[in-house]
Amino acid sequence: MHANKPFQRTLLGAGCALALAGTAVPALAANWLMLQGTEPEGASARANVWGFIQMNYQDDLSDPNPSGQYVPPKLLGPDLDSQSGFNISRARLGVRGTGFPLDSHINYFLMAEFGNSCITHCAGDNTIAKMIDASVSLNYIPGARVRAGLFKTPGAEEGLQAIHVFDYINFTEAANGLLLERFPNAKYTANLPAQTEAQLQGGGSLNGFTSPVGGFRDVGVQVFDAFDVGKDWELSYAAMVGNGNGIEFKNSDGEYDKYLYLSAEKKYGGKGPKAEGLKFFGWGQWGSRQLDNTNDSVDNLKKFDRNRAGLGMKYMNKPFRFTAEYISADGMIFEGPDKPSFYFANAANTTGANNGADAKGNGWYVEGGWYIPNSKWELDLRYDTATFNEARNDEHQFDKWTLGVQYHFNPMTRLTVNYEMRDFKCTATSAQCTNANVNLNGVGDRVGVQLTAIF
Repeated sequence: MHANKPFQRTLLGAGCALALAGTAVPALAANWLMLQGTEPEGASARANVWGFIQMNYQDDLSDPNPSGQYVPPKLLGPDLDSQSGFNISRARLGVRGTGFPLDSHINYFLMAEFGNSCITHCAGDNTIAKMIDASVSLNYIPGARVRAGLFKTPGAEEGLQAIHVFDYINFTEAANGLLLERFPNAKYTANLPAQTEAQLQGGGSLNGFTSPVGGFRDVGVQVFDAFDVGKDWELSYAAMVGNGNGIEFKNSDGEYDKYLYLSAEKKYGGKGPKAEGLKFFGWGQWGSRQLDNTNDSVDNLKKFDRNRAGLGMKYMNKPFRFTAEYISADGMIFEGPDKPSFYFANAANTTGANNGADAKGNGWYVEGGWYIPNSKWELDLRYDTATFNEARNDEHQFDKWTLGVQYHFNPMTRLTVNYEMRDFKCTATSAQCTNANVNLNGVGDRVGVQLTAIF
């Protein structure tokens, strides 16, 4: 890691990734509730094995603080110990089908993650694989299908859609900070300080959480279905109750998260992930988390609300695509992987000023794509912004532009190139922000090249 790295390193990584080759089906206005929770009646195999691999090279062009130290936004996850490198961010293998040839009303879905991500390598245990989907759907009651087990929760489009058809390498800052949950440690854990390159390479860490990320998933029961309305419109709904512990099979606070989702889509044509249409959607989730964030040498877990809501739209009618979504968050505002106390600045013994656990946040994004006619090329553009700890003396805002190019070798393989321009800052006029901006100043652009291959 160097403050003024030669750009040749980025070009070398891009060239190596290009030599590998690869792509996936583009993200469309699909009905993810039905695609992920059901199988075509009477036409499904007993066991359909499938999966995908995503390999990437990224280079973060950020500068260290004046003391030569780095913070997580200037490093690559999940390890947070370097600014450039190759990674297999996802390697997933799954099986789905009806399982009972004589009764197509029952279907199942199993999938495991083998890649190097915060699902497998951010909790200190470095597991080889982690189960991320394990569900059964019962399709007996007209208008009320029932899905039970571990699966994606009904919510934001960015989280609900299948990741292998996601058009960008990295999530928006709102999805990453407000929706991709990191769960509180069992007891108070102090924030980790910024670290130098030598400290990181010598075994230092900026990952302070002991549980894997939630992966936009939960263990629970969901009632859902979709209905044709008139000639061209489809209405969908989902209501779910879950443990509120992501991909872990436990209920830490003894209470349950509740989820609601509604969508209406005007269908233009196509089926499955390739469906085209104009979709409007809204969603909400309500729950609580237990957290000890008081630095007083006493284990005193306190319950904090964690509520999220959003609404948006997605338009897909080739050669154009357009998506917009707004997200609001109340409670348990993520401050960074190095801040397990949920304090952005120094932790105190009381809740309030600098406490993300009882703060609010919001974010939104707009993005679009143009599939160049009579070619395999696609151009993408996205702007996203997120505000954390609203109206607090450590309020901070992350803004990002992403320029993207994709080359579709075939419907199952694609190459994605992204250039991110980032502006991260603490926005309040306070001593906390002055100190925080010592580390946030210098957050620079990021370049990425990713190969996605579905099998």
